[in-house]
Amino acid sequence: MPFITSPEWYGHCPRLGEGIESPLRVRMVLLLCAALVSGACLNSGAFAQSSTAKIPTTGRANPQLASFDHLFVGFLHERQLPGGASLAVARNGRLVYARGYGYADEETKEPVQSNSLFRIASISKPLTAVAILQLVERGRLRLNDSVFDVLQLQEPAGNDVTFDERWRRVTILHLLQHRGGWDRDKSFDPMFHSRAIVKELKIEPPARPRDIIRYMLRHPLDFNPGARDVYSNFGYCLLGRVIEKVSGQSYEQYVRKEVLAPLGIHDMRVGATLLEKRAPHEVRYHVGKNALAPAVMGPHLGEKVPWPYGAWCLESMDSHGGWLASASDLVRFASAFYDPRRCKILSAKSIAILFARPPGAAGIDDKGKPRDAFYACGWMVRPIDDNGGRNIWHGGYLDGTSTLLVNRNDGLTWAVLFNSSKKTKKELPADAIDSLMHEAADAVEVWPR
Repeated sequence: MPFITSPEWYGHCPRLGEGIESPLRVRMVLLLCAALVSGACLNSGAFAQSSTAKIPTTGRANPQLASFDHLFVGFLHERQLPGGASLAVARNGRLVYARGYGYADEETKEPVQSNSLFRIASISKPLTAVAILQLVERGRLRLNDSVFDVLQLQEPAGNDVTFDERWRRVTILHLLQHRGGWDRDKSFDPMFHSRAIVKELKIEPPARPRDIIRYMLRHPLDFNPGARDVYSNFGYCLLGRVIEKVSGQSYEQYVRKEVLAPLGIHDMRVGATLLEKRAPHEVRYHVGKNALAPAVMGPHLGEKVPWPYGAWCLESMDSHGGWLASASDLVRFASAFYDPRRCKILSAKSIAILFARPPGAAGIDDKGKPRDAFYACGWMVRPIDDNGGRNIWHGGYLDGTSTLLVNRNDGLTWAVLFNSSKKTKKELPADAIDSLMHEAADAVEVWPR
C-alpha cells in the first residue's frame, strides 16, 4: 500500500456545462455572501470586515465584479479556512480581475497578493500535455510511439523479477489520456511511494523520476494499455521524461521556454519541497497541527514533519504536479486556447487533438453512449453543444493546496488557488467553490471593457 493517504486529485467540477442556476438562486447566494461580509471595505489593500473576522483583500477592486469579492470573503469566513486564496478572471482572452484574499502566511499575517505563487498540483498536467503535442507537431514525436522505445527503457534484471511485456504497448497517447495501464486504487501511486522505492532499489532518498520508472518496470500493469482510463500521475511522470529525451533539455527548461515564454509568462516554475527553499512570492501551505508524517528527504529524514514540507518529494512530481504559478499566469495559459487560430503555442489541429474524446471505454459510458465529460489530453472536457462548444478544466490537490482552472465556452476563464486543503463537509476548498464561481460569474451584469 502507498504511504500517502491523500493522493492527488484532479477535480470533477460538476457544474461545468450543466444547466445555469436560476437567477433567483444566484441572487440568494450572493446576498448570503454579502451578509457575511456586510460592511466590507474591498478597496485595494484594504481589510474586508465581518462581524467576527478581518480578511485582507489585495489587488484593485471593481464594483462591476463585486460578486467575486463577496463570494471569496464570505467563503473563507464561513469555512474558517487557514491561509487564503488567489483569484484571476479573464474574458475573451483578456485578464479583467486579479485579487488576493486572506493570508499567504498565517504566522506572519502576510496577505495573499494577486501575484502570489502557489503549488498548483495536478494543473501541471495541461502544461505537460501541451509540450508533448508541440513535439508531435514539430515532427519530433508521434502519438502512437511506444514510451518504452522512446525512452530506450530496459527490461529489469534479476531472477526475482518478471517483466510485464504489456509495457511495450504503452503509447504516448495512452499516457496523455490516462490509458497507460496503471490503477493506483488496485496497486499504488508510485509518486507517493518514495520510502518503498528507496528500500527496494537500495538508493539514496528521495526517489527521483528515473528511480520511480526503474521501480515500476519491476511491477506489472493493472490493465491492458488502452482498455480504459484511470487517472495516473505516473503516466505524466513518464511524459516529462519523454520531453527531456526528445528535446535534449530539462523538462522545466523546455516548458518555460516553449510553452510559457511565448505567452508572456515568466514567473512559473517547478517548486521545491522544503520550506527553506520556498520561492520568492510563494505562499506557505497550511495543514492541521497534527498533520505530520515521516520525511522522505531533507535534513529531517525519517522524522515527523508537516505533510507539505517533506512527506513527499515535490521535485519528483514535476511533470504531473510540481509547478508553482500565480492565478493570473494560469489564466493567461488557459486563455491561449480560446481562439485556436491565434494560439501562439499550438496549431488549431493540435488543439483539436488536445480536447478530443478518447476512443473506447475512456470516451463512452457503460450504456454505449458518449460520456457527458471525459479526460482528453491533460484536460477534462464537457461538450455542451453539437457545434464544438465545450467547457474545459483541471483541478489539483496536494496536502496544503487546492486549485481549480476553468475555461468556459462563453469566453470566461478563471483560476482559483488555495494554500489550504482543509475539507468542510468532506469537500476540498476548490471543489466546494466550483459551483459558486459559476454563480458569481453569471451574476456579473456588465463586464469591464
